[in-house]
Amino acid sequence: MAEGAQHFLDHFKDPAAVARYADGPRRFVPGFDALHRMTGILLAERVPDDAHILGAGGGLELRALADAFPGWTFTGVDPAPAMLGLAAQTLGAHAHRAALVEGYIDDAPEGPFDGAVCLLTLHFLAAGERIRTAAEIRRRLKPGAPFVAAHGSFPQGEGERDRWLDRYASYAIASGADPEQTAGARTAVAQHVAMLSPDADEAVLRDAGFTGVEQFYAAFTWRGWVGYA
Repeated sequence: MAEGAQHFLDHFKDPAAVARYADGPRRFVPGFDALHRMTGILLAERVPDDAHILGAGGGLELRALADAFPGWTFTGVDPAPAMLGLAAQTLGAHAHRAALVEGYIDDAPEGPFDGAVCLLTLHFLAAGERIRTAAEIRRRLKPGAPFVAAHGSFPQGEGERDRWLDRYASYAIASGADPEQTAGARTAVAQHVAMLSPDADEAVLRDAGFTGVEQFYAAFTWRGWVGYA
């Protein structure tokens, strides 16, 4: 595992950090709830009413999708047991509609799934591992199934990276995040996350075998794409 990915996995093993997780994305990610709505719309364009969706993380997007699409079921994969516990708690009354698996993409069931979603996750992986992970997701999808990915992605040229990281921090503080914690988050991202430019991130999905890749979301240091298996 890349050093950056391990750093953040260790962070999500901290019960206090996990307990704060639900508040974080809305302060750091502009349009976080709208991102979930757009994700559901993009998946619903192609999947059946009883779709089985592959996902990940602490359950926030699975809860949003479960609320909006009562016929869908989910498989969520995450390497941190505490995050899976948070996902079960977050899903609440929808928990029976989701199977939660501890591990990485190689530990996910073979499917085939009707669609997949990966939000705020792939930026933790180095470029080569991103391509491999996205390819393994595609391999688990039915032909033509949609995949929605959104994560940190911004210009990486000389001087650009620091400017965008400053904007990342400024947005969080303006949204109510603690300035000291935000400064720590900015430092951690700068030191441990191998961010790619939007063009390079889009190329990851194409190199993984997805077709029809389109960017649908752009908000400061965040981008989102949809592609098809």
